[in-house]
Amino acid sequence: MSCRLSELVLNCADPEALSRFWCAVLDYVELGKDEDGIEIGPASGFGGATPTIILSRVPHAKTQPLRLHLDVNPVDRDQDAELERLLALGARPADVGQTGDESWHVLQDPEGNEFCLLRSRLEPLAG
Repeated sequence: MSCRLSELVLNCADPEALSRFWCAVLDYVELGKDEDGIEIGPASGFGGATPTIILSRVPHAKTQPLRLHLDVNPVDRDQDAELERLLALGARPADVGQTGDESWHVLQDPEGNEFCLLRSRLEPLAG
């Protein structure tokens, strides 16, 4: 017996705004909504290998870095082009102590939740 990762829950103040942001980033759609939050995921819906994301409304602001963060990688463009797109959507650079030599970019969503933009899986490793 085992489990599979079915959904991630992200606490937030404004589920509607984060739904728009993360749906644009991940090419997700809104799957369900109630007074406490919004569930977003692939257009194919529930049950696949890709987890959905619950944007759960909470009354308190984020005060510390997340203990778990999301990593994303571009699927149809290189990392530089995707970074430009994410910044245009409202992401902001974040400093979590990186050296500047990393092959990824640390960003924040519009509510300050950290995530990393990795290189495209289609890009060769440097070296």
